[in-house]
Amino acid sequence: MNGRALTDEHAIVVDLGFGDAGKGVTVDLLCARGGYGAVVRANGGAQAAHNVVTPDGRHHTFAQFGAGTLAPGGPVPTHLSRFVVVDPFALAAEAQHLAALGVADPFSLVTVDRRALISTPWHAAANRARERARGRDRHGSCGMGVGETMAYALEHPEDAPTVGDCASPVLLRRKLDRLAERLASVLSEAADGDDGSDLEPLPDPDACMDAYRAFAERVRLVDDRYLPRLLARTPVVFEGAQGVLLDEWHGFHPYTTWSTTTAVNPLALLAEAGAADGARRIGVTRTFATRHGAGPMVTEDALLTRRLADRHNRAHPWQGGFRVGHLDLVALRYALEATAGVDALVVTHADAPARLGRDLRWCVGYELADGSPVRIAPGASPDLARQARLTGLLDAARPVLEPVPGPAPAALADALGLPLEAVFTGPTRADAHAPVRRAPRLGPLPRRLHAPA
Repeated sequence: MNGRALTDEHAIVVDLGFGDAGKGVTVDLLCARGGYGAVVRANGGAQAAHNVVTPDGRHHTFAQFGAGTLAPGGPVPTHLSRFVVVDPFALAAEAQHLAALGVADPFSLVTVDRRALISTPWHAAANRARERARGRDRHGSCGMGVGETMAYALEHPEDAPTVGDCASPVLLRRKLDRLAERLASVLSEAADGDDGSDLEPLPDPDACMDAYRAFAERVRLVDDRYLPRLLARTPVVFEGAQGVLLDEWHGFHPYTTWSTTTAVNPLALLAEAGAADGARRIGVTRTFATRHGAGPMVTEDALLTRRLADRHNRAHPWQGGFRVGHLDLVALRYALEATAGVDALVVTHADAPARLGRDLRWCVGYELADGSPVRIAPGASPDLARQARLTGLLDAARPVLEPVPGPAPAALADALGLPLEAVFTGPTRADAHAPVRRAPRLGPLPRRLHAPA
């Protein structure tokens, strides 16, 4: 890996696809280069799965800890912002695995905004019950209860458990009791069998209380003054979860996440700290398209799915299968416009085109069966009805495929008008090649891109 001088500006890492593009290895690489004082998780929750393999062979799937935890020179601390849905049980399991990899006292690396929602076993059970009840119309949920947590908070904002409540046992117990009572009816209604045989056993509230108290004692709970001070003191990496094409407002409804996956959340946190123009935006993509679970994917190809099997992304009991397709310029341009542009591009899995040869192409347009072109562009949000219509349009579309003109990373950078930040030809930071040129950083105002043809 080529070196890079210590940074003096924040970085925002955004996945330009449906997730699984390589955000974890990108954050690991940035932190290995040095200069970042923390990784700030800016959306999502325990359903994130950012795989990092170190050059010495250690592997960890990051969910709530920042993907800079295994960076050389000492782990980079993690801050869970107010936009994150925190799962204390999953965090404890992740900390245990990191400790086994040699990270000393992982909990000491974590600060958590008291305002962040917590996802509980009741949320997860309700999430899975709703997904089972959808049958063949499943949305592809991860089954972790993140969306259920968000929905409950919108419906019952005063009773939604937060991280801060974990330090107030009486208040938290009252909220958990109300939560359990309300979601019990959801579980009953969503059960497949009239006898309730499909209902999941729920945990003992007292046992949950013990775990939440332990969580509040092990991590540092902070208020709204903490992050602005952190951002003023040191550059950070904002690590996004999932991908822009799954965004709650710009994704293809209903196959989306209950989370803002664009750069909107990091920019909001920076603006609150008076640093709205102090970050570079880095978009991440593979040299081919991927999607985990249900939803439209115009360039999907069964041959590629078989030949590009991913050892770290298998079929999931709730999400469904891991799907692969040709590199999709139309979808990438849509994602860039939805997130108001990026400053540079990271391309992962750059070895795939050489392995596949002419079997891997790229999509330069969509068309219907009669040959008429299909054009897509982000619209005003929120407008879920529009996004649902867009989903129907994509279900009917087919790709216009062409050979990739030359090495995929360079061709992709030229097609999108972006410089390369890094190119990964393997799974570790040692397999990353540094760019030869950098982009000028975007200003604080969104940059609009032309809608793809």
